[in-house]
Amino acid sequence: MAVPIEDRPTPTDRGEESLPVLDPATGEQLADVPVTDPAEVRAAVKLARAAQPTWLALGFRGRRAVFATSRRWLLDNRDRVIDTIVGETGKAREEAVVEFVYMVTALAYWARTAPAHLRTRRVRSLSPFVLGRTMYTRREPVGVVGVIGPWNNPLVNSFGDAIPALAAGNSVVLKPSEETPLTGLLMREMIRGCGYPTGVFQVIPGAGATGRALADEADFVMFTGSTATGRKVAARAAERLVPSSLELGGKDALLVLADAPLDRAVNVAVHGAFFNAGQTCTSIERVYVEAPLYEEFVTRVRELTEQLTVGRPDGFGTADIGAVTYPPQLDVINEHVQDAVDHGARVLTGGRPLDGPGRFYPPTVIVDVDHSMRCMREETFGPTLPIMKVGNVEEAVRLINDSEYGLQASIVTRDTRLARAIAARLRVGAVTVNDTQSNYLALGLPMGGWRQSGLGVRHGGEGIRKYTRIQSVMVNKHPLRRDVHMMPFRPSGYRFVLRLVDLLNGRLRSR
Repeated sequence: MAVPIEDRPTPTDRGEESLPVLDPATGEQLADVPVTDPAEVRAAVKLARAAQPTWLALGFRGRRAVFATSRRWLLDNRDRVIDTIVGETGKAREEAVVEFVYMVTALAYWARTAPAHLRTRRVRSLSPFVLGRTMYTRREPVGVVGVIGPWNNPLVNSFGDAIPALAAGNSVVLKPSEETPLTGLLMREMIRGCGYPTGVFQVIPGAGATGRALADEADFVMFTGSTATGRKVAARAAERLVPSSLELGGKDALLVLADAPLDRAVNVAVHGAFFNAGQTCTSIERVYVEAPLYEEFVTRVRELTEQLTVGRPDGFGTADIGAVTYPPQLDVINEHVQDAVDHGARVLTGGRPLDGPGRFYPPTVIVDVDHSMRCMREETFGPTLPIMKVGNVEEAVRLINDSEYGLQASIVTRDTRLARAIAARLRVGAVTVNDTQSNYLALGLPMGGWRQSGLGVRHGGEGIRKYTRIQSVMVNKHPLRRDVHMMPFRPSGYRFVLRLVDLLNGRLRSR
């Protein structure tokens, strides 16, 4: 996310009591959603806290059955879900399908894997002071998880984060983006008909004031959004010693090596940059191409980009590039392109907003770029593709790491061994080789940013264990009347301990 929610007045700050939800592709008002004020947020969290023990008592098997009912509801209401996403985001219908498929898959994945991820784990120790003890760790849910979601993926990055939290036995209060609350409200409708205890999942529409209130009440805060707002969320949670997980901004790079299969490299670049009109945290926002392949790569990227269609998504195949969801983002995109041109870059295709109705920016390819330009350093979060020529891998690695962000990077090459070596040198949380963005759909693979791109991860074992507290237990099944190291100290006891340490370490040296 590029623009902090808290950097503009919110409806509650202005004294308004509702959120007008507009279709960014047409400007049509879709709904008027009541704002949840801070007192209502506190009441929602209180209800969620009261409901959580009942949900936990269902156990993994009971929650798995409820998730199965949820999957059936989603499949039965597929068109409603997809239409709602398209309506409030303006994205292409095919892109909304990706969110839908992710959600159905996530419900199955977390239901199946939660018991293994959260199982009791045996612990061993070589310390002579704990010989004969049984030791293990166990997991307990944190309680009430507050999820603050973004506007670009109102299903995946909102209810999608609620699923592992619920699977772990927590209750969840979701604050969707004020730009796209309707998908979250549709999930609330689903919850009410699928066997969840009353209060275990709630949706609190609102803007900055609602999010701040949730961060002040929840036992864990999961936030997706801008780095600037993420810092504020983390600070509010830290004041209460409450954990948080943050997926923040990115400036993801693509490295195309000289030996890259050209067709694959071009398709990875175009899809990675323009999917969801570039409004994806893992969008490719800068490309570095080794000199021998540069000219042909640029030509092919331009040709493919010019084939893409832009417009209102009326159905499958009607638009490749949808609308810009968040109104101020259109200005950010335009400013980055203009800044590049002012500093000597060339725009090969696109380059200016389309006339209304709706907010549309065409896919834009920019060349002759360098790191003095905003489009190569700041998050654009729009359909732009700046391409830079590099002399070798060393230069490319240096430039990729020359960023405050560290979310994801991609490499295209026939030499996957070299790609693995390059990946190990990149200061990012995720790397894809000959691919882009599909790693997000691999729910067993952790996904999280380094540096200013966030804290914590989604997905995999780490992505559900973060919603729990760990408890360690030591059991002495056959206690002696007195251990040799206990007070009052006896020299013979400690001489025995030292001999035992020598014996244990001697055995280790002999292996």
